[in-house]
Amino acid sequence: MITLGTGIGSGLFLDGKLLPNTEFGHVLHKNGEIFEKYASDSARKRDNLSRKGWGKRLHKYFKHINLIVSPDLIIVGGGASKKFDKIEAKLNIDVLIVPAQSENEAGIIGAAMAAKYKIK
Repeated sequence: MITLGTGIGSGLFLDGKLLPNTEFGHVLHKNGEIFEKYASDSARKRDNLSRKGWGKRLHKYFKHINLIVSPDLIIVGGGASKKFDKIEAKLNIDVLIVPAQSENEAGIIGAAMAAKYKIK
């Protein structure tokens, strides 16, 4: 799961278990810049990007994520998931990318479930 908002958050599950400390927003882009500064929703606002321009940046980001972990699926959450239909066409990589069903509430729901079931 990738959350797009003020920054870029991430959660990676392997065999149904959450792997700790995934910081996929801190993957290096170029010139030492991290993708969070380049492709987050706050970067879109800061750089006054069109949906097309932001979609191109997200395409680069998700392409890197796909190369690093080869996921079966990428779920996009956070505030940007509400706008997913506007950027989906730009995300043409070899993995299925879908919006979180609960949109911006996905992280809150996941944290509550982890606490309830003591997921480690």
